[in-house]
Amino acid sequence: MSERNLTLLTDYYEFTMSNGYYVLGRKDQRAAFDVFYRENPSKAGFSIFGGLQQIIDFLLDMHFTDEDIDYLRSFNAFDEGFLSYLRDFKFTGDVYSFPEGTVMSPGEPIITVVAPIIEAQLVETFILNQFNHQSNIVTKTNRIVRAAKGRPVVEFGCRRAQNADAAIYGARAAMIGGAVGTSTVLAGQIFGMPVAGTHAHSWIMSFSTEEEAFRAYADMYPDNCTFLIDTYDVLRSGAPNAIKVAKEYLEPKGKRLKAVRLDSGDLSWLSKEVRKLLDEADMTDCKIMATNALDEWKITEMLDRGAQIDSFGVGDNLITASPTPTFGGVYKLAAMEEEGRWVPKIKISATQEKITNPGFKKVYRVYNEQGFAHADLITCDDETPDLSRDYKAVAPKEPWRRIEYHNCTIKEIRKQYIKNGELIEKMPTIPEIAAYVKTQMENEIWDEEKRFSNPHEHYVDFSPKYYKMKLELMEKFEEE
Repeated sequence: MSERNLTLLTDYYEFTMSNGYYVLGRKDQRAAFDVFYRENPSKAGFSIFGGLQQIIDFLLDMHFTDEDIDYLRSFNAFDEGFLSYLRDFKFTGDVYSFPEGTVMSPGEPIITVVAPIIEAQLVETFILNQFNHQSNIVTKTNRIVRAAKGRPVVEFGCRRAQNADAAIYGARAAMIGGAVGTSTVLAGQIFGMPVAGTHAHSWIMSFSTEEEAFRAYADMYPDNCTFLIDTYDVLRSGAPNAIKVAKEYLEPKGKRLKAVRLDSGDLSWLSKEVRKLLDEADMTDCKIMATNALDEWKITEMLDRGAQIDSFGVGDNLITASPTPTFGGVYKLAAMEEEGRWVPKIKISATQEKITNPGFKKVYRVYNEQGFAHADLITCDDETPDLSRDYKAVAPKEPWRRIEYHNCTIKEIRKQYIKNGELIEKMPTIPEIAAYVKTQMENEIWDEEKRFSNPHEHYVDFSPKYYKMKLELMEKFEEE
């Protein structure tokens, strides 16, 4: 990230507002902004947070070059004092966040930025850019990985990504979501991820015969040999030729054919037929890989039909998070410092989902006696709920419903990552984040929330004190 300056990767209105704050003498007024989202993609029961590392890297490196200042001056819209202020710009604020890879739900403050208002304003677009993209890909990949039921999933989406950055950071997000590797070599270099791939149909077509193509490939890669067997005819040509080369060329050298790949046709039926041919040839160790516009629904259907597939390569539907290619994260003002005290701010809307949660907040995860996440609880910043006894909470969408936590424990989810512009929390590696996601899936998240069809949506409750504060603030603005 530090090899290129992305500080101008923002919306123009961030500068018009920031210039206004400067001219009005408010550049040192502190503000708190929350990052949250309103709806899970694919009507899922939860989502998974991605992109924090890139957000932190950006904030620590924010600066304006002389060329940036000259470009902004060319708009003839900004005060010279403001442009001089940008010349020495450095992010000096605080950042609180869920750890990357955390299961999250709509309405929760995933990230809170507390900083002088110009600083807090200028970071909005980049934070949302990374939060929305990577969270979407992490969430989609995890759905695909869960559909695969323990079978390895490799990210194959580079050529279908919207651009180079989407491919690179999409591959990173896929690894967090549970993919075991990527086909994108540059992502492998940047992030130290395993890189995987076989060969294309063009390799087969460039030789006189399919057998000749397989022999040439086996000669170069005898220890890691996978054949794509659907160029001409899977059962009449591809599989028989793969078996022939394995038997006549690889096995005499003490090598084994690692796998065959299917990329077209009825993958469920073909995999079963190919499995029979491989087993009859005493090649039970040869795996079958499937590719071709796969997603969690297709993988689930194939495995339910008994498909003999050992691993999956997933491309366009993963890297674009189809059919929900956008993630609705937003960045909203939660509080402002006024005359030495913090004043909560709220956005009122006729649409319930668009009414913001005001003020400084804490987010706790509530666990039942078995260790499963029962709910998330939003409280005021000065609250520490006592769950040593039964605790009453408020369901914000159904405030009339009685919510009680019995025999539960809690853990505060968010950590402070940046203090006064300096990193204070060790950032985890990609494998560590992926392991954290896996642990939550296996030990904390209910099966009912992991369903693809009609899942239970993870509860997000309010403490009575926080609910009362929000209600009073809403009533205040209704009266005005």
